[in-house]
Amino acid sequence: MKAVLFDLDGTLLPMDMEIFLREYLQKLGVKAAAYGYDPAKMVEVVMAGVEAMIQNDGSMTNEERFWQLFLSRIGGEKEAHYKLFEEFYTNEFRTLARIVQPTPLAREAVRILGDKGYTTVLATNPLFPSMAILERMSWAGLHPHDFALITTFENSRFTKPHLGYFQGILEAIGAAPQDCLMVGNDLVEDLPAVELGMEFFLVTDDLINPQGADYSQFPHGTREDLVSYLAKLPDRK
Repeated sequence: MKAVLFDLDGTLLPMDMEIFLREYLQKLGVKAAAYGYDPAKMVEVVMAGVEAMIQNDGSMTNEERFWQLFLSRIGGEKEAHYKLFEEFYTNEFRTLARIVQPTPLAREAVRILGDKGYTTVLATNPLFPSMAILERMSWAGLHPHDFALITTFENSRFTKPHLGYFQGILEAIGAAPQDCLMVGNDLVEDLPAVELGMEFFLVTDDLINPQGADYSQFPHGTREDLVSYLAKLPDRK
């Protein structure tokens, strides 16, 4: 094994995704209203943009796909709308930190791998711009220099669970799937990495398993168990 891919939300950063999304959209609507947009329409279009990114065929980045949809519904030029989102992610978005429950185990897991010489990737679903992902990373006590790659909507052409998302990571870090471990809490979004040949560790603290899939064949456990698992990996230095 040479590289470890970490999901963020629910894996390195404990959170209730349902509560987070509800608060996120509510605050976005309020910000949109302050800028003169119809808040309900803004939320509707942003969610349609998310769906457009999920359906992305790889012909453009997720960022390009989002703005293509957004401008087709709202009109105007990207530059005219960008300030709203920039200010939102710089200000209001940061207040959502009160919803999450950061743990020092996240930092410990990443530190262990760095000390052992592994390549680490923050393989968070690239539905957000980099400024929003870097902000959520900071809530978890993580820093950009901790990772060789951070997937964002600017640098990705697919989203989870599309295999193209994981293939894009492999190409970016120059690794074969059998040399990688995917660490995640979502059996729908993270487990498909196994189809390419990656190893998998399931974090069960904030488990997402809507179909009730059997995961007994995979290494799994709490974040404390994950830290112990990573500590036993061989040193690559």
